[in-house]
Amino acid sequence: MSKLKIAIQKSGRLSEKSIGLLTQCGIKISNGDRKLKSVSENFPIEILFLRDDDIPQYVEQGVADIGILGENEVLEKNKNVLVSEKLGFAKCKLSLAIPKDENYPGLDFFNGKKVATSYPKILRDFFNANKINAEIEMIGGSGNCSRNWFGRWNI
Repeated sequence: MSKLKIAIQKSGRLSEKSIGLLTQCGIKISNGDRKLKSVSENFPIEILFLRDDDIPQYVEQGVADIGILGENEVLEKNKNVLVSEKLGFAKCKLSLAIPKDENYPGLDFFNGKKVATSYPKILRDFFNANKINAEIEMIGGSGNCSRNWFGRWNI
């Protein structure tokens, strides 16, 4: 019998919630040694512990049968995957930030500006939908939050 392969984030808030969900379903897994793969003790299931931004590609390619990850990664990676259920935990809010002392008249503020982001596809789609012409600069990293957010939108 083949095993169902479930990809989850290897560390962080979403990882903890995903493991908790699997545990609530009665699936016994262990990742005590921070392994990349864990086999369930009581079901034909393998858990793959991956970087969240790699999960859409692994699901699309069939390496994993399903993945538990943030919708922001699904939207950003734009892979041929189906969002079958929104679990309602570890929500993400993507926001635009400007300097605290800057006057913010609205989204038009970003016309002609250069904006740095870890999510260039999502930002480009948002700007296009709002007719904002801005240069988008890709940056890596965790996307840490600032205290002063402007132009909020939720995904």
